[in-house]
This record gives sequence, structure tokens and C-alpha cells, in this order.
Amino acid sequence: MAIRLSVEDRVEILRLRKEGWTEPRIAREMGRSWSTVRRVFKPPVAMQERIWNPSAARLSLAEREEIRAGIAHGETFSAIAKGLGRAVSTISREVKAGGGRRNYRAVGSHRQAYRAARRPKCSKLDQQPALCEVVEACLLALWSPEEIAQRLRTDFADDPMMWVSYETIYKSLYVQGRGALRAELHKCLRSGRAQRRPAKRIDQRGTIPDKVMISERPAEVADRAVPGHWEGDLIKGKNNRSSVGTLVERSTRYVLLLHLPDGATADKVNAAMGEAIGRLPDKLARSITWDQGAEMYKHKDFTIVTGIPIYFCDPHSPWQRGSNENTNGLLRQFMPKGTDLSVHSRADLDEIERLMNGRPRKTLDWRKPCEKLDELIALTG
Repeated sequence: MAIRLSVEDRVEILRLRKEGWTEPRIAREMGRSWSTVRRVFKPPVAMQERIWNPSAARLSLAEREEIRAGIAHGETFSAIAKGLGRAVSTISREVKAGGGRRNYRAVGSHRQAYRAARRPKCSKLDQQPALCEVVEACLLALWSPEEIAQRLRTDFADDPMMWVSYETIYKSLYVQGRGALRAELHKCLRSGRAQRRPAKRIDQRGTIPDKVMISERPAEVADRAVPGHWEGDLIKGKNNRSSVGTLVERSTRYVLLLHLPDGATADKVNAAMGEAIGRLPDKLARSITWDQGAEMYKHKDFTIVTGIPIYFCDPHSPWQRGSNENTNGLLRQFMPKGTDLSVHSRADLDEIERLMNGRPRKTLDWRKPCEKLDELIALTG
């Protein structure tokens, strides 16, 4: 017959565990089996049900006892709810789930609530193979989960067991080790993603302080009539581990490339932009429009040093930097996607600049950016 643990033994086990001892080591130290020691930390399910103390949002065992007593005295749900400070609907649902007024038992209902609250739960798709087959067929037909969920209620109007929410379908596709649906079916979604992107994810772009948005940019920038306004961005290398900065002048499409061998931090980008813009006459360096990337976190420091304001595009609006986006596409001929951009030296970037600026452009009536810039420098000189 197993010897029960004394209170002193339990206290000692908890003390050792707090000090970082593992359960097997504690068992050896105490001269007990590992399963005996483990029960101190994880009681049997029956005991868990008895000692379960839910949050204030749920009914406690004491409250369930009050409900049982109220029913025994013939009180209405409204009276019981008022005494407990709960909603009448909460009491009504609790009693109904517990078998009604005649069969309601506090301890049994508390155990039932504990089991219902435990996680993880089996998905309906796991429990209904026929439903799972229908959902798979619809996904292969490239239906969205929402379309599937709505259509199931039409096709199986009299069979609720063949209904499922689109949220359950998404979870089965995205949650590893849980989904009843085949892993490759996520490719049938329009996004093609195998991982979920939360709808209310934190947008890190919003952390840039004191942004001046593109809507506040002078009108002369938009019509390209006045030279010296630039658009900027970063070209990313393989796994986003390397970067090259790009600046494109809006009226001439002249390109400047920023060498960032030590990373694209805010300080590094500011220094590279300052060096590039410093090669130009003052009248050809009036403003820069940039995407809301973290590399612009210290844009105010750049403006203080150079006197050049930076304007920010709206989130997810690359067309607001159309010249830069188009030029970045051309630059991919020299710096293909998925390659390591850190291999390009300053000399390499100078050569790419020369080739790009010596390339005839349709938007310039087949003139070269370098020719247009030379004209401007001559006029401003």
C-alpha cells in the first residue's frame, strides 16, 4: 500500500521545484516515485474538477450551490440572479445546461463546466468525416471558407451537423497538429498562406514619430515641374538580410544608390542618404518621399542636418512612389530577388548607377536621365 505524502513532504517538494529541480530529481531526493511527485503539481482530473476556481467571468462552485439552494426554495431566476449579482440569462443558461430545475446539481454542473472549459477541444471537422470531405471538395474547387460555410447551410438546411463556421475551417487549415483538413489545402486559399496573419496585427509602421504625410507635400512635387524632389526606398536581398537604398529624382528619373554594407538601420540610412544628396547642387535636393519603413525612424535628424524634408506615403500605397517602384523593378536586372545584396561593393553600385542613368527612358522621350540632369545642373549653375 502506497504511503501518502505528508504536508511536510508536499511543502518540501514544492520548495525544490521552485528552486529549479526537475521532477525525476525531486523523486530521487525524496525517495518517492516520479508519479507520486508529479501528482503534487498536477492532481488527478477528478481532484482538478473539485478544486477548479474559474475567473470571475464564470460561475464558481459556491455560486452554483447558491443557485441549487434558490431552486430548492422555489425562487425565480430573477431573484437568484439579483442575489448573486449576475445576469438573469446567465442563471437561465446554467440551469438549462445542468438538466433544468428538477435535475440541477451544483457539483455535477461545476464538473461539466470544467470539462467544457478545458483546451484543446476537438474540431467539428475532426468529429464529422462526411463534413470534412465536403469542405475539402469545396476548397479544391477554390471556394473560400466563408463561401463554404454559407453554402453548407443551404445544401444541408435540415442537418446542423453538416454546418461549420468559416472560422473553424481557417483554424483547421492554419493550426499545426490540429487541422482535420490536409496540410496542402491552404494553397487553395486566395492568399496561399500556410500561416495566419492576424487582422488586428500591430502595424510597426505607426511607430515613426512626427511623420509628415504625402498629403502635406507641396503641389510642385506632384506635377514634376520643379526638379529636386526625390523618391526613396530599400531593395531587400535574400531573407531580408541585406539592403541597397534607392533614390530616384522625379523629373529626370536619375538614380542614386545607397551602399548599406552594415545594415539598414536608421542611422546607416541617414548617413548614406546624406552622402548621396551631398553630391548634388542645393536646388536639386528639395525633398524626399519615402515609404513608412523602420529605417526612417530618425528622419527628423536627417532633416535637421540637411534641411531636406521627408514626406511619407500612406501605408500599402506603393503607387505614391511610382517612379521609385518602376526604377526598382529595372534595378532587379542587376540585383535579382533572392540574392545577397551585400556582395555589391560601392564600386559595383557606381557602375549600376552609370548604366541606369545612361539608359534611354520612354517617359523622357527616349532621352537619358544623365542628360536631363546635366541640363538642370547647367541651368541652376
